[in-house]
Amino acid sequence: MTTGLVLIAAILVLGGVIATVGDRLGMRVGKSRLSLFRLRPRQTATLITIMTGIVISAVTFGILFAISDQLRTGVFELGQIQEDLADARSDLQSAQAEQQDVQRQRDRALRQRQAARRQLREINEELQGAIAQSRAREEQLRETNTRLENTQGQLRQIDANFQQARSRLGDVTRQANQLRSEIAQLQRDRETQIAEREQEIAERDREIARREDQLRELEVQQRFFEQAIVELEQEFQGLRQGNVALLRNRPLASNLVRVTEPDLAPQLVLQLFQEANQVALDQILPGTRTVTQQVLNVSANQLEQLAQQLEDGQEYVVQILSGGNYVVGEPCVLAGERCIDVFVSATPNEVLVSPNTVLASTTVNPSRLDVEGLTEQYYLLVRTAQFRLRQVGVVTETQLQVADGRPETVGDFLQTLQTYDRPVEVQLRSTNPIFAASRTPVVLQLVAIQDGQELFHT
Repeated sequence: MTTGLVLIAAILVLGGVIATVGDRLGMRVGKSRLSLFRLRPRQTATLITIMTGIVISAVTFGILFAISDQLRTGVFELGQIQEDLADARSDLQSAQAEQQDVQRQRDRALRQRQAARRQLREINEELQGAIAQSRAREEQLRETNTRLENTQGQLRQIDANFQQARSRLGDVTRQANQLRSEIAQLQRDRETQIAEREQEIAERDREIARREDQLRELEVQQRFFEQAIVELEQEFQGLRQGNVALLRNRPLASNLVRVTEPDLAPQLVLQLFQEANQVALDQILPGTRTVTQQVLNVSANQLEQLAQQLEDGQEYVVQILSGGNYVVGEPCVLAGERCIDVFVSATPNEVLVSPNTVLASTTVNPSRLDVEGLTEQYYLLVRTAQFRLRQVGVVTETQLQVADGRPETVGDFLQTLQTYDRPVEVQLRSTNPIFAASRTPVVLQLVAIQDGQELFHT
């Protein structure tokens, strides 16, 4: 399109130039009154103007033909192009006609094949009939055989085409089987990846559960230390005020009792409170063995309720605990008042901790701790277990025993622990049922666990 616009612009410009130049030449020739070929000056000017226009037009066409191949081709080869176009159209029509002929031949071949099949069936029927006929019809039989051979040739050609089609079908079937095999392999790979991902998720869940257990144990330890800090602050406050004789929650009397005769319950309760009263006097007024005053602030109603509770014949752990902090020479005691507050705890002596229960656990890295560090972790485990037992209701005076109670056993456990270079979880477990109060020591066991597997124990 750009070339066409350039040509149009060139023709317009050259036309203007031709008109201008021809007019100027005509005017000059007319003014000079030249005469050529014995023509008049006006005719000579007209002739020169015509010749100038012819020359300029020829130059214009030359320039246009030199610039535009399309114009040159259109002017000089248009006839040949039209002839080639007509030939191409004729060839196209011939090709279309040939295509139609081929289609007709194909349809005719299909009809011939169907006709040949029908003829084959007819010939087979005629052959069966001809076999039963006499030898007089041998000539007819030969003609029939000839027709049969021709038909069989056509049938072999059809069979060859059928075999070729079946071969292509086999190739397609093999490709389909290959694709099915690849799809099955991809499905197996995907199932394997899914199984691996589920295993990773399960391992992460187990790790999260282990971390949550550690967090709970750390929370228990935190509560233990917070309570210890509170008790130390109370002791410190008492020390600032004077010599502390009794601390809050200090057991004044503790005993494991079972009342077989209900009438003896009040006497037993009174005996426990007398023991508690004597312990309080000994602590607040040391060295005054002859003092027999009553210093515990206990009402008759409290004693009666405790006696009624013990009358059912069960075994109870009875504790009389100090209700506050009291110093040596407590003024109210010296004044003869019953000012020592106490509270009574009567707990059935039942199983509070079943065997193989984890009472405390911590994770240590033996490669980063020396013997002293491991020993500190061990004592922290023991204190945590004591706090846990006190939480569930076990009498705090109950003696704890780790393994067989020998320090060498614990030392061997810690030395074996030092041989590992990865973090190990250390647990303190109960070996026997633990009652609220027991006449025998509470035996615990140290267990080392790594990656969910038990390594060794005491």
